[in-house]
Amino acid sequence: MNLLVDLGNTRLKWALHDAQGLRPGTPVDHSRPLLPELELAWRDAPAVARALVSSVGRPRLEAELVQAIRARFGIEPQFVATQAQACGVRVAYARPEKLGVDRFVALIALHALVPGPAVLASVGTALVLDALGGDGVHLGGLIAPSPLLMQQALLGATARVTAAESARIVELADDTEDAVRSGCWLAAAALVERFHLQVSSRLAAPVALVLAGGAASELAPLLGRPARIEADLVLRGLARFADGCIASPSSESVESGNS
Repeated sequence: MNLLVDLGNTRLKWALHDAQGLRPGTPVDHSRPLLPELELAWRDAPAVARALVSSVGRPRLEAELVQAIRARFGIEPQFVATQAQACGVRVAYARPEKLGVDRFVALIALHALVPGPAVLASVGTALVLDALGGDGVHLGGLIAPSPLLMQQALLGATARVTAAESARIVELADDTEDAVRSGCWLAAAALVERFHLQVSSRLAAPVALVLAGGAASELAPLLGRPARIEADLVLRGLARFADGCIASPSSESVESGNS
């Protein structure tokens, strides 16, 4: 049995994994102290032989995670690092270590899921776009603020612009709250569509559009092209590592949090 952990910017996601497949657990909000949250989350978990971690979290959170895994399972976690090539995926960056490990592992899952070229749009704290050829070659990507982060930045930098939970997303807003929410979400949708169009033109072939992240279901209806939503791509990519698609990752924690 393997423990797989995706330590992100705002949440920790985890799953148990064995020959029967992936069994995701309840995500943990790490704005609260992590140790007691994990003790509760893993209270009924079975023994595990290996723990694989993808982390873009702060060093303090990584240290708490290591302590929790040692205390509960009695093993040392292995922190996966971005590599130039692994599991059929070849990274576009001249310095592969600068590609966030969460993006790297998600691309590995994407390559296993989609038989041809694909664009992955992950909507979390940031809006992260990556293009992957059908041969597993990473073509590059873009990073922008997520719609929520756009809205927070706008509200923080203006004195009289306001937002409301009840605000709608419309093409032509007739009040400020709707205008703010609509502008941020439609800007994100437009960037995704433009990126997908550019990749499709470059490859001169049909390109699948895959959405991931906590806000994927909100973005999908705003897009003017078909898109599929895939959950837990980082965990699914870690499962590929656990299944032995490459040699075991380093057991050392690495500075792979740059996106």
